[in-house]
Amino acid sequence: MPDALSIGELVRPGLRRNPRRAHLLVSTVLGKHLPTDPRVVIGAGNRLADLVRDKLGDREAVVLGFAETATGLGHCVAARLEAGCYLHSTRRSEPRATTLTGFEEGHSHATSHQLQPAPAEIFANDLPLVLVDDEISTGDTAIDAVRALHEFAPRSQYVLASLVDLRTAADRDKFEKFAAELGSRIDTVCLATGLVDLPAGLVDAVAALPEPRLNPRSVQPGSYSHIELPWPGAVPEGGRHGVLRTDAAAFDDALDVVVDEVRARLDAEFAGRPVIVLGHEELMYLPVRLAAGLADAGFPARFQTTTRSPAYVLDEPGYPLRRGFRFTAPEPDPTAQRYLYNAQWEGENPVLLVVIDPPADTPELVAPGGLVDVLTASGADVLVAVVPGADPRELHASRRAQASDEGAPRNARGREELVTDNHWVGESRGAVELAVGPNDFPAPLHGPDFGSYAREDVSWLLKDLSDVDLEADVAERERRIQAGKAHYAESLPVEYQPDAAYRELFDRVLAESAERLALAVATVAELVVAERGENIVLVSLARAGTPIGVLMRRWLASGIGRPALDAPHYAVSIVRDRGIDSVALDYLAHHHDPSTIVFVDGWTGKGAITHELTAALDAYHAAGGARFDDELVVLADPANCVRTFGTRDDFLIASACLNSTVSGLVSRTVLNEKLIGPRDFHGAKFYRDLAADDVSNKLIDTVTAAFESIRDKVPAAVAAIRDSDRTPDWSGWASVEKVRAEYGISTVNYVKPGVGETTRVLLRRVPWRVLVREADAPEHAHIRLLAAARNVPVEVVPDLAYSCMGLIKELSQ
Repeated sequence: MPDALSIGELVRPGLRRNPRRAHLLVSTVLGKHLPTDPRVVIGAGNRLADLVRDKLGDREAVVLGFAETATGLGHCVAARLEAGCYLHSTRRSEPRATTLTGFEEGHSHATSHQLQPAPAEIFANDLPLVLVDDEISTGDTAIDAVRALHEFAPRSQYVLASLVDLRTAADRDKFEKFAAELGSRIDTVCLATGLVDLPAGLVDAVAALPEPRLNPRSVQPGSYSHIELPWPGAVPEGGRHGVLRTDAAAFDDALDVVVDEVRARLDAEFAGRPVIVLGHEELMYLPVRLAAGLADAGFPARFQTTTRSPAYVLDEPGYPLRRGFRFTAPEPDPTAQRYLYNAQWEGENPVLLVVIDPPADTPELVAPGGLVDVLTASGADVLVAVVPGADPRELHASRRAQASDEGAPRNARGREELVTDNHWVGESRGAVELAVGPNDFPAPLHGPDFGSYAREDVSWLLKDLSDVDLEADVAERERRIQAGKAHYAESLPVEYQPDAAYRELFDRVLAESAERLALAVATVAELVVAERGENIVLVSLARAGTPIGVLMRRWLASGIGRPALDAPHYAVSIVRDRGIDSVALDYLAHHHDPSTIVFVDGWTGKGAITHELTAALDAYHAAGGARFDDELVVLADPANCVRTFGTRDDFLIASACLNSTVSGLVSRTVLNEKLIGPRDFHGAKFYRDLAADDVSNKLIDTVTAAFESIRDKVPAAVAAIRDSDRTPDWSGWASVEKVRAEYGISTVNYVKPGVGETTRVLLRRVPWRVLVREADAPEHAHIRLLAAARNVPVEVVPDLAYSCMGLIKELSQ
């Protein structure tokens, strides 16, 4: 490394599609986006560590690196300092580890950071803390991290170290005020300082750019091979669960063995060719050291890693992101997309050595759309090297045993503490919650084990209650709900199964409305992409929203009229008066950038769920959770209460005609404190016994088959909605209030407007009467059939705002 570098030598400007931050500063010395000489990467870390040492003097310190970009840089700094402990934050869900605490990163693509030292006391002390990041833009992330950590383990000194510091004068002033408020010394060091001056409208300008060309293909695919590397189980392969100074010698010895193994394999298969060593996301330090070892042995070697962050690729001279790959995440929750940039060496034909740990060594790694698939399709020869990771439970046990030999462990306040397998039991249980970590999630449910939808169509964030007797007599259940003795979500109604005549009507309705449904699905999906970008995660509100989420995912993946887009789709529970499932939100925030989450429902009635979603997400954020966008996306918005919809017509959506047999054989969701624990998802049942009557996939396949026939209508439909006044006026709610008053109904909860809501009243509540605007309108022919079967009077009200309304019978008086 030269003695001094300018900001222009350390970073190059790039672009990314992110509604909060459209620019990306591509580091020339980090080895993230650009293949870089590994000795340059390590040298940058060493130089930064020397600046830190000037601030620390002779004091020992602990070091924290920020995921994902600075995990390797932080480890380099810690190694140079010979720090007592190095830890990096993580975004990976690790069920074997304990989460000590966490913090949020506002502008990042994936915002939630967790700290998982094994055990906690290796990190929880009062030594100076060095926080390492590749870039300081505003300092807000560092402030949030220091605030969270200081709440638990106060320290007298913090050092913030970065490659580049881009804070404005106002940012620096804010930082100084925070240090004064904290009562601690906070030093900052960097290799270069600078300022970013962005043109006005950059976010919109980047969003308007043509779609980048990703996943280049070659006429001649490359090869793929695999190697298992030796690694001692007691030696941490990285800083996710902490690396101690006493681990350094064993790490170096293990690394020497790995370098020899890889050299032998490269000589045998790819003699004379250069190599690019690719780390995977947070696994950066071991791969960069491996690349340096190969370089020292005479191999032309470069280093870089994959990333979670989508950037804009443009194959133009001078632009740093010339080539890009998007692939399915290989980890156990393979629903998100990951990225790799460049991965090429001008004038050379390098081997791509992909270094991963066991959680990433999955079938998804080599499946179509996986990392190996997209790399070999580009013509690259790929060698995957799997490094066994240390088990955090073994690290925890061995370090606890060592600590107990030296005396009882103590926290930064000098009090004896105990770290159990599940949580930290200690003094502080306030703003920084140290109980069960946010990564202790139940696994999502998938068909065919739960539900009849295909596994790739939806991940249910629900608890399986299929073996629990939850059904109650409809009339008695209604009476208890109305009397305030029970909440509707604590039990389930008996699933009403319509007769053969009604089923024939469903088949006819589906056939007649398939193209109309397909056009509404495509329209709302394209509106979402136009306004939120390609990097979206669909989260349907179970269960009415789930068929719509499945169809939106199918449209985006179809490649009809647009490049194919693989959008993950989850289904979560929301309960009126109880809010949305907060554990499901924790899961989503842990696995995805919250800004990419798009909440989806089938239709709006009077807008109650729209209100509920906003209130629930506000409450979740106020309690310390991530900030989600509360805009609800629906197929049909007859209530005029959302901005993003496929239509505002109150028309018959075939998925409203039945219960579970058109919704993946899944019940409505259950929130019952006797069955749902504090870290459980809300529950639901899978009605396997109704499989013979299931038409869930018939609906999905029928509408999907209509996509091609409506493709030419989609642009005009999207433009018509985008150019209209979409401001919600909540006219639906006003009309419901009018009906409530005219019919002497005690609460709007007993007035269910629209075709979909009226259908649900007849299928699972105790109906009083049905109001229709026209006596023989085709959109509610099925409703008239249901009403006749249940002896419910149908009344014609010509000035009704909706096509129909269902009124629930009041039983509590």
